Amino acid sequence: QNGVAIPSQVAPGFCTDNAEIRDLVDKLYAAVARVASRYPSFYGWDLWSEPHVINWAEIDYVPNAQFCYCAASQAKFRAWLERKYGTLDALNRAWHRGFASWSDVEPPRFSTILSYTDYLDWKAFITDRLAEDLAARYAAVRFGGSQNVITSHAAISSLFTSPHSGEGVSDDFRMAERVDYYGVSLYPKHNRPETHWAPWLFMAMIDFQRSANRAHGGWYVGELQAGEGTIALLHGDPVTAGDHRVWLWSAIAAGARAVNVYAYYPMSSGYESGGYGLINLDGTVTERAVSTGRIARVVTANKDLLLAARPPASRIAIVYNPLAQLVGGAQRRQDYPEAHRNSLIGYYRVFAEQNIPVDFIHRTELERGDLSSYALVIVPYPIMLTQAAAAGLKRYVQNGGRAVAEARLAWNDERGYAAEIIPGAGLHEVFGVREKQVWMRREPQLKLVDSLGGGTLRGALYATSVELLSNEARVLATVDGQPALVRSRYGKGETLFIGTYLGWGNHPDQQPGNTEFIRRLAEWAGVTKPVTTSLDGSSPPLIARLHAGDAGRMLYLINHDTATREASVSVALPPATYQLTELIGGARRTVTAQGGVLRFDVRIAGRDAQVWSVR
Repeated sequence: QNGVAIPSQVAPGFCTDNAEIRDLVDKLYAAVARVASRYPSFYGWDLWSEPHVINWAEIDYVPNAQFCYCAASQAKFRAWLERKYGTLDALNRAWHRGFASWSDVEPPRFSTILSYTDYLDWKAFITDRLAEDLAARYAAVRFGGSQNVITSHAAISSLFTSPHSGEGVSDDFRMAERVDYYGVSLYPKHNRPETHWAPWLFMAMIDFQRSANRAHGGWYVGELQAGEGTIALLHGDPVTAGDHRVWLWSAIAAGARAVNVYAYYPMSSGYESGGYGLINLDGTVTERAVSTGRIARVVTANKDLLLAARPPASRIAIVYNPLAQLVGGAQRRQDYPEAHRNSLIGYYRVFAEQNIPVDFIHRTELERGDLSSYALVIVPYPIMLTQAAAAGLKRYVQNGGRAVAEARLAWNDERGYAAEIIPGAGLHEVFGVREKQVWMRREPQLKLVDSLGGGTLRGALYATSVELLSNEARVLATVDGQPALVRSRYGKGETLFIGTYLGWGNHPDQQPGNTEFIRRLAEWAGVTKPVTTSLDGSSPPLIARLHAGDAGRMLYLINHDTATREASVSVALPPATYQLTELIGGARRTVTAQGGVLRFDVRIAGRDAQVWSVR
């Protein structure tokens, strides 16, 4: 954005917005496809490892380097704007400009105190551009005659990234639309020990990827960390056989159709040299390699059974809305970068550790999708929302759904314009409240009242009081004695407005009051668990996932703790006698379900898993 041209030294490569470069890249993919597809040993494609506008090049001599502002990218941006707005006059009205011709239009290069619709358009274009680039690679491979499976995988789930990033980050939901399966890299012990992933982070990563691939019925692990992580002098803790047992079975329990372990040999050079190998660099075999081989054999022996059974449909949805990260434009990109992800994870973690299935859904699913399969839709940190998404949320509630939304709902629309009434976009009618006052505090407290008894809920950033607009509205909590948490009715459905960011207030440090309140949201929506264990809600968690298929059910039990644990397991099943077979150890049991519940006890070693076939 400062006009410096970045030369290619393999990475970052050349910009495919240039027609001649796009042509060469497409021809390369097609040519490889024509050759590789002839061989029975060739399985499939990973078209793009960890997509960005530029991949893994640090432009240290350009502060806050943003990409790409070359003439070709600017021309593509103008064409994108012309498709969106239709006329130059419409663009001028949206951007508050006076362009005389399309050639005058350029992407923004700096932040201002003025309108930032141009910045919103630029970042939306980058997201579209990455997805279109992946689609072009897909088309080239198919043009080359390959009918093999086609995948790509992100460096990290976009739940944990920001559209402000200069190198250009992708949206997993948008990328998944362009390939057969879209995956992610999983490096829970990447390098320094203090950044190793907690169980909640690993679970959120895989459930987010599963959610982005719901239309495909599965997803791929593009890279699963094979060995200890190194970056120059940084060195992660050892990767153990127990780590692989938890990681592999967790991914499969989350619906993974394939897992690529990266890599067999450690890196031999570069700043990651000596790391990330399943075996040692001299070829000697490690305990984790042997253990992972055993898992592979179990998976291979039971492949048809595992593939036939799928995770149950979730009844709870948490809305992923990257637009919310863009309020204020480039002017505010350093403010609270954790707000969006922490708000989502604060809810997700409670449900996941309670073994309540939950989906992440994209904001665009509010805009265009049928949400009737969900009993509860939660919209955390909803400070920017499109008019179409608000209309979709309104339809969902009107038709009988239950919706939860937080402070400053639809404060800004997709142009960055402030709503005259908050909640905006007409949602004040749906939630039966109107924002009255806002207090900015680090950890605001809402005082519970009414039938919920005493106690407080901890929020984040804002505490907002509201005026009640509906006779159906009922105050559940207050701030400074004024209504702040309100339950109401709209059409056939119900709503809950929370005048702070309750999810963010519950993460990374969980609060007992918040956790219990979030857990009870499932009860409010009438959501029941397919599997319950006596350790639900414990930390580290004992995760239970039930898959169902024509050949029977698969029950995954995964112990994230290092200690051996005993638990009672209850599975919701029709009354009958069932044959239980544990696929890893071979144990067998015959158990009769009574009263719609199959109960049995288990003992699971630390960092281990059990996989039960239930017939």
